[in-house]
Amino acid sequence: MKKTFLLIAITLISFMAHAQSKITLTVGNNSMTATLADNDATRSLLDLLAKGPVTINMDDYGGFEKVGALPQSLPTSNTQITTQPGDIMLYQGHNMVIFYGTNSWSYTRLGKIDGATADNVRQFLGNGNITLTLSSDPAGIDEISADTHKAQKVYDLKGNLITARPLPAGIYIINGKKTLIK
Repeated sequence: MKKTFLLIAITLISFMAHAQSKITLTVGNNSMTATLADNDATRSLLDLLAKGPVTINMDDYGGFEKVGALPQSLPTSNTQITTQPGDIMLYQGHNMVIFYGTNSWSYTRLGKIDGATADNVRQFLGNGNITLTLSSDPAGIDEISADTHKAQKVYDLKGNLITARPLPAGIYIINGKKTLIK
C-alpha cells in the first residue's frame, strides 16, 4: 500500500511540474512570475532550473525587447509569432527574449509573464543592461492531499466556478487547495 501511494505521489509531482509550470523572474529586488508553455524547450529549461537559479545578462534591442544568452542551448520549435508585452521567447536556440513591445519573427515560445502589460513589463525590466535571475516554482503546488468533504466548491485556475461532474482531468482549486484530477 505504501509503495503504491509513493509511486502515485511521484507520478503526480512529475506530472504537475510540467502541467502548469511557473518560473520566477527577478531583476534587482523586484520579481514577477511567468507561466511556461508546454514544449521541449521549456522542459529543458525546467531541467536546467532544477539544478539552481540561472542568471542572464540582458540588453535592450530595437526598443521593444530585452535579449540575453542562456547558459546552454534549448530545443527549438520555431514558428512565426507576433509578440505581445510579457512574451518570453527563445531565439536561435540560445537567446532568451522578453518583450515589452511587439515584434513579428520566428521564435520558440517559452512563456508569458503573468499579468503583463506594456507598462509593468517595461518598468520591471528598466532601461539599459540588466541582470535577470530565473528560478523555478513547480506549479506553485505545495502539497498533495485528498479532500473528502461532500460539499466542495471547485474552481478552475482562472477562478471560474465549475459545476459539471465528474471533473475532467486537470488542476482545480477545491475548497481552497490546488488539486490534480487525473
